[in-house]
Amino acid sequence: MADPVADVRARHAAIAARLETMGTQGERDAVKADIVTLYKTIEQQLVELSALKEDVKKLIERWKGATGTGASPTGATPASPVPAVAQPPMNAPQFAGEKPVMHADHLGASTFIEKGWSKISLGDYVGAEAALNKALSLSPNDPQSESLLGWAQMYQEKYDDALLNFQKVLMRQPANALARINVGFICLKKGIFGEAIEHLSKAIRLGNDRKASLYAHFYLGLVYLEREMYDDAQTFFRKTIALGPNLTEAHYELGRAHWFSGQRSEAMQAWRDGFAANKFSPWGKRCAETLATVEDGGAPPRAR
Repeated sequence: MADPVADVRARHAAIAARLETMGTQGERDAVKADIVTLYKTIEQQLVELSALKEDVKKLIERWKGATGTGASPTGATPASPVPAVAQPPMNAPQFAGEKPVMHADHLGASTFIEKGWSKISLGDYVGAEAALNKALSLSPNDPQSESLLGWAQMYQEKYDDALLNFQKVLMRQPANALARINVGFICLKKGIFGEAIEHLSKAIRLGNDRKASLYAHFYLGLVYLEREMYDDAQTFFRKTIALGPNLTEAHYELGRAHWFSGQRSEAMQAWRDGFAANKFSPWGKRCAETLATVEDGGAPPRAR
């Protein structure tokens, strides 16, 4: 059986060797293309391994249930559990806060900012909130701390607190598109659709952050889907897919927008496309499950 890690290492070594000898523009372009291909290969393998890891966890739980023991076949015991990683709310923006640059300060606030960032990255949102509150107690009104605190609170569904912190950031940094789409997402979750449209449209007009623009289109689609304005929802989901074809939740929601406007065949094609885009992701699997449901005579859920 081929070893994928060995294959990637061999390709890496080959590219590294070519970097030392390339001379023409054509050779440089070829090396660049191979680097991009290798990077995408590794990214895809990580996605697949992450999904497989979750499936193995389910196998562990099934084994424990079948054997009637609290022990794990991996050797973990109830006395030494693996910490659970909290999951952000459904359709929440993917965390994109830049890693803080550590610097010496006599108050030590930067240490807690870095700690907060790390804990958000690890899914420990409660711990992140505590660290970032400490950072703000040492250095009040710091936009980076407020932004990270907003992420930690948003992922705990503390929407009012998160909204306040992101609004503070926007008062000082009105061109911060990521903070703006987070405000838009929170307004969507709270049912404040007019304000959501305002912030998300502004993020698109700013045009200074590709990820923010991607999510702004997606959330505008969700806003119009919630308001049963299905044609507008479809338009924004298609734009989302054009910007980020691998955002499989956009395929899923496009399918729902077609379904609820009576376009059954278009809905089914959207779910097929979503599964094909990334069959290992949770949303890719949801597309496949929904497709199977409607083929059996059922219907997709109205609630997200």
